Amino acid sequence: MSNERPFDPAQMWREWFMTDAFSAEKRIHRMLRLLPHDPRCKFCHAPFKGLGSIIVRTVYGKTQSGLNPRFCNVCEDYAQKFPGGAEVEMSMLFADVRGSTNLSEQMSPLDFQRIINKFYVESTNAVIAEDGLVEKLAGDAIAAFWGAGFAGANYVRRTVKAAQHISEIMSRQHIPVGIGVHAGVAFFGAMGAADGLVDIAAIGDEVNLAARLASKAAAGEIIISEQALQKAGLNGSDLETRSLELKGIREPVPVRVIGEKKIVLN
Repeated sequence: MSNERPFDPAQMWREWFMTDAFSAEKRIHRMLRLLPHDPRCKFCHAPFKGLGSIIVRTVYGKTQSGLNPRFCNVCEDYAQKFPGGAEVEMSMLFADVRGSTNLSEQMSPLDFQRIINKFYVESTNAVIAEDGLVEKLAGDAIAAFWGAGFAGANYVRRTVKAAQHISEIMSRQHIPVGIGVHAGVAFFGAMGAADGLVDIAAIGDEVNLAARLASKAAAGEIIISEQALQKAGLNGSDLETRSLELKGIREPVPVRVIGEKKIVLN
């Protein structure tokens, strides 16, 4: 009788997200995001067009999946082979364009599309620069999350850095964006999507809380939970304090507001 322990997909996802158990793959992940150009695999950032796509196809055998255009063929096979996930410590960032309906009514569809596309591109670049994973781009919003396995021990601090970077860029571009940042435990892994394809996502109460923080942020504001500030080891004493009543949450949630006054990050 074999003494080998049965394979545990949950443990695999936990180690992959929270530790450096797959350091070789993560080095590849960081390298691929430097290659031109978009669109890319949502998970490993392998480019699907241009010179970058030729490199990853030749060296790694990566091409855009014929079944799931979100992923390269390798990552899509991986998600199909190891469905499920695990509860993990993570940080989350939600950002969306404020008053997008009014904006769309004031300009042509093409001009509005250019604004949303600029928001997508700049926000995604800010997330990737801090080794975050972009969960989704939908409508006028972006969602992303971070774990220690990808972004290191300071992953919550890097989430705050990405949020401030997005806010600064959008301010210069005169695009009204509100952002929410939170940290906690969520379920992360591969699961079925609404369109029948496999997606890699984070779900749970803490993720919902992060989304609701973003919904309360005015243009140019970053609302960050006290929990995220503590996990990031940041001093928010100079920031505005609020207590928010959020749908589905019994107790008011204490938060800080990053506006014109930013947190100095090393």
